[in-house]
Amino acid sequence: MYKKVSIIVPCYKQAQFLDEALTSVLEQTYSGWECIIVDDGSPDDTEDVALKWCNKDSRFKYLKKENGGLCSARNAGIDIADGELILPLDADDRIGRRYLELATEAFNEDNSLTVVYCKAEKFGDETGLWDLPEFSLFNLSRNNLIFPSGMYKKTDWKIIGGYDPKMIYGWEDWEIWIALLKNGGRVKQLDEVGFYYRIKSVSMLKSIDKYKGDYLLDYLSIKHADFFVKQYGSFKAMEHQLIALERKNEENLKSEKFVIDVFCKRFFGFTIFGKYKG
Repeated sequence: MYKKVSIIVPCYKQAQFLDEALTSVLEQTYSGWECIIVDDGSPDDTEDVALKWCNKDSRFKYLKKENGGLCSARNAGIDIADGELILPLDADDRIGRRYLELATEAFNEDNSLTVVYCKAEKFGDETGLWDLPEFSLFNLSRNNLIFPSGMYKKTDWKIIGGYDPKMIYGWEDWEIWIALLKNGGRVKQLDEVGFYYRIKSVSMLKSIDKYKGDYLLDYLSIKHADFFVKQYGSFKAMEHQLIALERKNEENLKSEKFVIDVFCKRFFGFTIFGKYKG
């Protein structure tokens, strides 16, 4: 039976949003949690805000470290976590009041689950429901389907080696869902909005340009080649499919030319694609 959830809140230059995130933690209907605020060498007043919350409720804990990036911060927090279940929460986002209660209940009802997440809503510069595609491994191979705040077991985090610091530009949540789920992990999406994702004009996600995107995709393709080959087939098989498709298109094009030529010869006495010798 899972009883304790460790909520990991990394913070770097996000102190102005931290109160909102931590308020959403304090308002949870489920009380069996701890919240580890990881100050990733932030130059703002993250420490002051975090310690205020630690004094308010002993379930809040503060960890300060040298700046090492989002993956490093999450790993540092999870490493000292006491909870059997982990829920990452970025410092500028929020969770719904019943999220911990419902997600923990799902794990207790079905221990074979690997990841539990919920429906999501956007707020900030953009509002409304976040329309996430239905989960499948094939859909996951095409794009990330789960926001960063999905719940999973700490034991599974250990098995895969945690968040990968080589995902230096972002998409670290996509990588960890692939790592957790590619070998048969099971997923459940709760039928309730429990996560609120802040949309900002400037963000880490929006800063991913072509160079950074190419780097991340190349790295993912190499690290999880087994996963992508299983979803798409081998690269040689893909080449054969492409060649077959090109040949089929050529045949269709020739067929279309033949039909047009016959039509023009019959009704107009000439052909479009060749000389008519009538």
